[in-house]
Amino acid sequence: LQTDVSAGHCWPLEGHQGQVGIRLPAPVHLIGITVQHINKKESPSGTVSSAPRDMAVFGMDVNGEETLLGTFTYNVEEEATQFFLLKNAPFPRPFSTIRLHVKSNWGNEAYTCIYRVGVHGKLTKT
Repeated sequence: LQTDVSAGHCWPLEGHQGQVGIRLPAPVHLIGITVQHINKKESPSGTVSSAPRDMAVFGMDVNGEETLLGTFTYNVEEEATQFFLLKNAPFPRPFSTIRLHVKSNWGNEAYTCIYRVGVHGKLTKT
């Protein structure tokens, strides 16, 4: 994902659903994630139909075992950057990768845009 979060500078997923995997620099006891999209005022068309809507987050540990960490809905009527607390946070087992699964968006059938994803947690002690 890019550092420029102005309109059009997103990571597009083909269609109204998709997924992205993010490898973390070290295993992390996850607490939450943030997801960012532009708001309606920043959109040249005045709409944000490409924003993700219903999402799920999965954590993958160093052995490749995947665990559902939470489901949530990005609300286009709220702030552009939204924080989502994961269930059982901080998760007792550290994860080295997360997978953000976008189940639906706000109506754009051609693509879904993700501008920024932030991962929050505590690094494991080595």
